[in-house]
Amino acid sequence: MSIIDNFNLIIKEISGLSSNQPKIIAVSKSFSLSQILPLIEFGHLHYGENKVQEALTKWSEILPKYKNINLHLLGKLQSNKAKDAFSIFNFIHSLDNEKLAKILSSLESTSEKKIKYFVQVNIGDEPQKSGINFAIVDQFVKYCKFDLKLNVIGLMCVPPMLHSSAIYFKKLKELAHQNNLKELSMGMSNDYLEAIKNGSTFVRIGTAIFGIRSSQF
Repeated sequence: MSIIDNFNLIIKEISGLSSNQPKIIAVSKSFSLSQILPLIEFGHLHYGENKVQEALTKWSEILPKYKNINLHLLGKLQSNKAKDAFSIFNFIHSLDNEKLAKILSSLESTSEKKIKYFVQVNIGDEPQKSGINFAIVDQFVKYCKFDLKLNVIGLMCVPPMLHSSAIYFKKLKELAHQNNLKELSMGMSNDYLEAIKNGSTFVRIGTAIFGIRSSQF
């Protein structure tokens, strides 16, 4: 099946699962622009990358032609890459520490550009994963929104692989509700249907659209 066939199949699958159609972020990390172009020309607008340098290399020249594209940073953002990330991304899903939040707030204070942020939550309390501990999410969200004036729109998580994702999706939804946040970035190629059933508004789908990644970008 072609990329467009895969994409249309996903659209069909998710239709009716939620009263609000979730946005599909086509996770284009490690795929070349020539592989992604059919979906761009089809009219899809949301794309996800994990690495800042890859995004700059891949997207800088084409974005002026496709001005409505939204780029989403999904991977860990190091503080020393914040300025470059700020220059190219429209959404950052991995806001996960105070130092990074302060740097991004400083960048916004001297720019007309405003990014939409998701606070990444370590929903399974896994030491190897990034994200704010769920016990202090309320505190961190308030700090980012009210002290730093960042446009935090929602929460993001990557559930533990060996457990049912639904448990963690429900937990993230409750946290978002506690903090008056409307957006939820949760669900990938293996669990996006479950995520949507539990309130996800942004699903991050790569393999189910583009196929297996055979090489790195």
